[in-house]
Amino acid sequence: MIGHRLQHWRVSIPKKLGEILVEQRYRTPDQLGHSGPRSHLSVAPCPLAHKPHSPPPSFPEIISSKWPSLAKHPRLSCSRRGTDTSQGKGQIISNINACVAVQSTIKSTLGPYGGDLLMVDGNGRQTITNDGATVMKLLDIVHPAARILTDIARSQDAEVGDGTTSVVVLAGEILKEVRELVEQGVSSQTIVKGLRRGSAMAVNKIKEIAVDVIESAGSEEKKVETLRRLAGTAMNSKLIKRNSDFFTKMVVDAVLSLDQDDLNEKLIGVKRVTGGGLQESLFVNGVAFKKTFSYAGFEQQPKYFKDPKIVCLNVELELKSEKDNAEVRVEHVSEYQAIVDAEWQIIYNKLEAIYKTGAKVVLSKLPIGDLATQYFADRDIFCAGRVAADDMDRVCQATGAATQSTCSDIQERHLGTCGVFEERQIGGERYNLFSECPKAKTCTLVLRGGAEQFIAEVERSLHDAIMIVKRALRHTTIVAGGGATEMELSSFMHGFADRNVPHKQQAVVKAFAKALEVIPRQLCDNAGFDATDILNRLRVEHRKGNVWAGVDFDHEGVRDNMAAFVWEPSLVKVNAIQAAVEAACLILSVDETIKNEESAQAQAPTRGLPPGAAQRALGGGRGRGMPRRGR
Repeated sequence: MIGHRLQHWRVSIPKKLGEILVEQRYRTPDQLGHSGPRSHLSVAPCPLAHKPHSPPPSFPEIISSKWPSLAKHPRLSCSRRGTDTSQGKGQIISNINACVAVQSTIKSTLGPYGGDLLMVDGNGRQTITNDGATVMKLLDIVHPAARILTDIARSQDAEVGDGTTSVVVLAGEILKEVRELVEQGVSSQTIVKGLRRGSAMAVNKIKEIAVDVIESAGSEEKKVETLRRLAGTAMNSKLIKRNSDFFTKMVVDAVLSLDQDDLNEKLIGVKRVTGGGLQESLFVNGVAFKKTFSYAGFEQQPKYFKDPKIVCLNVELELKSEKDNAEVRVEHVSEYQAIVDAEWQIIYNKLEAIYKTGAKVVLSKLPIGDLATQYFADRDIFCAGRVAADDMDRVCQATGAATQSTCSDIQERHLGTCGVFEERQIGGERYNLFSECPKAKTCTLVLRGGAEQFIAEVERSLHDAIMIVKRALRHTTIVAGGGATEMELSSFMHGFADRNVPHKQQAVVKAFAKALEVIPRQLCDNAGFDATDILNRLRVEHRKGNVWAGVDFDHEGVRDNMAAFVWEPSLVKVNAIQAAVEAACLILSVDETIKNEESAQAQAPTRGLPPGAAQRALGGGRGRGMPRRGR
């Protein structure tokens, strides 16, 4: 009788294929007298439950009848359970939205009137900065596509030193402008080709309009003045813009003191001393480092020398106890005394060899003990142990000394010299200064300020200015800042796209040209200007042929920024455009993201307590038993 129950099945597949709704219509011989069929709605897991004597259609048969293409070409996944896979146009738009969100965080710091960000990490460490590379490094970005913006900010900082905020803002604006094209169904490869074509056009235009003012300066004084103006432009957007005249001289002198064939900015040492004002910062044409740990007898050593000889060592001048498990077997007390005398004789031989060199300043990367300190004090020699490796390297660069790993063969050619050595009080710290070095290829900037966060931001600002001056000495062409270059590129590319770009890529090139206007627009927004009015006036000026028309921050208008000495190296603009376009193309090329589930960290196996541990913790030893209540 059960075999006659089932007449037909109607199956509907919901969005989740894990369950199948089965509507069963049936009649039994007992129900033949009733007017209509009875229906029963049940939920059965996939595959369908087996019915006795009348099996329902199999799951593959249902899929084949409903979706033939899915049955012929099923999508197989080789990833483990929990893997998140997203693909298609929606994934591209999701990546674009993530990058735009990062851009909206950092764009308020752009320009001379940009604000600073107060960032607090997981350990509670505070950082106040408007440096783009620092902000991107401290942002805890988890979206994989948005992390690309962190990479381009880091590369811009390493290659050029400035323009880190601009490159992130420009990359985000390019993606924002092409998002509408992606939503309309334009192929991402078409957009990528158009962006790369626009990038090449922009770079060629920059090289065409750039001006070489450093080589054409003629005299050394004009060259230095040009470098100071470039450094001043880099500082205008920083915390120290009110003291830019003081620091631009310091920055240019620091870069010019380096080896001009190498220009290794790592040889510019920066020391922070809290307290005092910015104007109390020092430029030392040589080396300065904080006084190291010293032993008794250091007070008797002289702290000032003129034209001293300097020896740099990597030798430990200290009597130390034997290492662990050391063993010396002797038969008589006299033999033990001979061992002690030999130890003393070894260190005295080292000290005597150093004294015979005639050096008045002894530096070592390793400790200089109390015995050596008193020995040198008796002979009017200054010594400092535990000198940092980078400070020691810069001392060698400045004085011409060579680091020695032994005291037995120190010759005259291994010694260095400087004009003046002194130990000076700077703020609350004592510093050792080596100045007037004839062979100096290094220098030191001693920065003063109120708070540690403030001095750290000053150091980051000086780093950007130092990199700008360094690149200007290698790439001598400059362009005008204040949005002038971006507006000229935008005006040129709009006209070029109308005339020479085919229909498909024309919209992409125009979107790129419009994205370039984000720099002057954001500069106006951060300064509180009417961005719409100023951008319209800038468009009119550039159509008239005024190439260097940019934002006038002094009078809230438009001016010739080349004549106003708002200068930037052309390398900054070229590198920023290329990096922003490459990042945008990379993000647009990704149409599928596969994110694996994080693996659970292996936990250490739990170990039981050793026998008797609980009893000993309660005060009872082995065999004593637990104390009884009432005793």
